[in-house]
Amino acid sequence: MDIHVLKWLAVADVVEAMASHRPYRPALGIDVALDEIEKNAGVLYDANVVDVCLRLFREKGFKLE
Repeated sequence: MDIHVLKWLAVADVVEAMASHRPYRPALGIDVALDEIEKNAGVLYDANVVDVCLRLFREKGFKLE
């Protein structure tokens, strides 16, 4: 698998996992998830992928359903 796909999957997985309910905890919410990837952009997550993800949610109105 292409490394770029893996970088996208990593960010998408974190956002979805944090924003969604889990059997062991309630959903943390999309704002908490976006803050997490923003705080760790360039450290844990690819900065370019994080930038695009943040723009999708904050500027383009993308929502998880």
